[in-house]
Amino acid sequence: MPTEFSTETLTGALAQIVKSVFETMMSLEVTESETPWFPSGDRLTSALHLAGDWNGAVLLECGRRQACRFAGRFLSMDPPGTVDDVVRDVLGELANMIGGNLKCVLTPGIRLSMPSIVDGSDYSLRVCGAEVRERLAFQCAEGPFWITVLTRRS
Repeated sequence: MPTEFSTETLTGALAQIVKSVFETMMSLEVTESETPWFPSGDRLTSALHLAGDWNGAVLLECGRRQACRFAGRFLSMDPPGTVDDVVRDVLGELANMIGGNLKCVLTPGIRLSMPSIVDGSDYSLRVCGAEVRERLAFQCAEGPFWITVLTRRS
């Protein structure tokens, strides 16, 4: 990431992008919150990798029931009762939209990976050679969720 790109700038841009994506795609108002991040067996993680002049990843983490409700809102249908491929696809698309908008403020020439979804009762996700650059908590009618930006260590 360019050295002149401050954490404050990243935080502001990321918060605005998340709010915009959730409002536009799901008519869901979100606000930043102070909800601490913690590992949970009831969570899904959508990961999108960014590569080019800046290398890192964007993670979207939320509870399983919450992911189902997001899918229902995103697709304007009743939420699925369990996590299925539809729910995973929606979570991947949300991460893709957030990452796609974020790459525009990072640096030109960044490429995006296909989103990956990590689903299970006991997992940890590691991106080799990366560290947390920013983690923001958000609150919405469906509950808390977290967006994490990882950056490759130099």
